[in-house]
Amino acid sequence: METEGARTGRSGLLLDQFDQARETAQVRLTGLGDEEYLWEPVAGCWSIRRRGETATPRAYGPGEWVLDKGAPDIPANEYAEVARQVAGGMTVTEIADDWSVSVERVEQVLAHTGAPEPDEAPVTTIAWRLGHLHSCLAGRWEWTFGERRQEPKLLVDFTPSADLALKRFWALIDRWRDSVAAVTDEQLDTVGFSQYPYGSDPDDPFVAVLAGANREFIHHMAEIALLRDLWRARFTPRG
Repeated sequence: METEGARTGRSGLLLDQFDQARETAQVRLTGLGDEEYLWEPVAGCWSIRRRGETATPRAYGPGEWVLDKGAPDIPANEYAEVARQVAGGMTVTEIADDWSVSVERVEQVLAHTGAPEPDEAPVTTIAWRLGHLHSCLAGRWEWTFGERRQEPKLLVDFTPSADLALKRFWALIDRWRDSVAAVTDEQLDTVGFSQYPYGSDPDDPFVAVLAGANREFIHHMAEIALLRDLWRARFTPRG
């Protein structure tokens, strides 16, 4: 349904939200250079690195460059997310694999009742944020609109080139958007229309998956925008 040019149906609202976020993100990413793309504002950042040079235990990717993954623990600010994963149908074993921790640690998090511990979530580079988002959307496309057989962690060939990374990323974004635009109302309501294995997609109606994908895109792009602001500010004279 449309009212004076504005789409008010569920699909239309989600597409409009995605389109507006994408337009803002594309403007904010204009001029991204390799040095800024790989900039590590603090020690111990997660980024993309050559295979064999990463310090994280589960870095992944099909080529020479891999994406850092594998926190030493689940940070306190993510306890609610673990609870949501359980409510969404993920098993404790699946959650442990997703967070790269032991089953026992997940059980401890689920039983947590005390005051939150200090947040130990890693700081990440623009390259990591963009690569993570690219990997998630590529995997979700494969397991929703594709053949549903390829391992999501092997779909994106990470690169130290900002230009090449963005070229590949926007091509994936266009494919995702075109596929979403063709989804029917019946498919929006279908539980398990997406079978993406790293999340609760198989147990959710697709409209909820789309809303979550939009949130993921928006919040990672906001983080990238902040990193760009900090990069620029570090070279700006004060006073």
